[in-house]
Amino acid sequence: MSRIQTYIKEYHPIVHALIFGTTLITLTSSMSMPFLAIFLSQSANLDFATIGFIIGIGPLAGTFCGLIGGVLSDFIGRKKLMLLSLIGLSIAFFGFITTTNIIGLMFFSILRGLAQAFFGTVSKALMADLTPDSKRYKMFANRYLALNIGFAVGPMLGAFLGIGGSTIAFVLTSSVYVIYAAVLYFMLRAVKDHDDSPVSEESINMTLLWNTLRSDVPLLLFIIGGALLTTVHGQMSVTLSQYLQANIIDGIKLFAALMSINGFTVLILQIPLTSWSERFTFVQRIAFGCVLFALGEIGFAFSTSWIPFIISMLVFTLGEILVIPAEYAQVDEITPPNLRGTYYGAQSLGEFGNFVGPWFGGILLSVYGGTTMFLFMAFISLLGSYFFYLGKRNFSKKEWLSSNI
Repeated sequence: MSRIQTYIKEYHPIVHALIFGTTLITLTSSMSMPFLAIFLSQSANLDFATIGFIIGIGPLAGTFCGLIGGVLSDFIGRKKLMLLSLIGLSIAFFGFITTTNIIGLMFFSILRGLAQAFFGTVSKALMADLTPDSKRYKMFANRYLALNIGFAVGPMLGAFLGIGGSTIAFVLTSSVYVIYAAVLYFMLRAVKDHDDSPVSEESINMTLLWNTLRSDVPLLLFIIGGALLTTVHGQMSVTLSQYLQANIIDGIKLFAALMSINGFTVLILQIPLTSWSERFTFVQRIAFGCVLFALGEIGFAFSTSWIPFIISMLVFTLGEILVIPAEYAQVDEITPPNLRGTYYGAQSLGEFGNFVGPWFGGILLSVYGGTTMFLFMAFISLLGSYFFYLGKRNFSKKEWLSSNI
């Protein structure tokens, strides 16, 4: 009990609420969002290409508008933007089941993408505001663990209850977002916002963001590296499933098993692996993770049966555990406290890989086959690690020059 009490005291109550809420909303949304394509094909009678465009336009919009969310969070306050984002997510999930009109579905998809990007950026920034520097890496790791708990349990729970992908699942998800927003509203009333003070109208624009990206070379290098790594991770749910379906007996069942293995491996090994990795720098953790990414992709390239694929997924997931929290913490390390939202928003540009991975991976799979695609992704993961190394080296050099002037 004393360990639990110590853990609770380590972090601000709002941080605990955001981590617990992350599990809750991920759990409910994973009962509905993974099944959205099937739901739309049945309810709206749309072809696969149209459904893919409707679903994909949301994350694509969110990738770039996350930048605006970061800037807005620095100037109008974390609380207001975060609560509005949760309401937007609630409206989007409910909207999916209220219309079959293509324009309407695109609107709700874009709304979901924007709100998801805003909430992700702002919640991370607020959690960092309320957490001491020495504890932020573990906090990001706990947030990542919370996400995986939701993703691992949600689809199975939805299937067990018989509501996965149903209208009930979308209504449940929408309701949970509203309830969560209400709970956070009352909790956040007791917390002074990071930037509730008024600022001049000249400051509320994209000039600061542009100047930051142009002048902060380490941040730009980290964003490029993050985009490359997201390209590798982003292609997993699309191209791997297509490859397994076309080339492996019971490939869809294998893909479902691999996704479960991915989620439960994170749940089991996240804490011990995170504790072990704290002896290394963030860049070293990213480098180790990228090597494991590459080994996992190479394993996929040459696997022909279930066991090699499972082993490859285990290796890939270990890399995921090391890389994702360290990416957030590495950007946080170079972030000025008064511009945390702007920097986290800029980091969201790396999510562009979630669009590039499935799209470009699909081209490679169609033209050159799975082996070439997986090997190319292995190369991309190592290249991403190199950009993080360059960014860290550039930041260290800048710090040294500043301290010696």
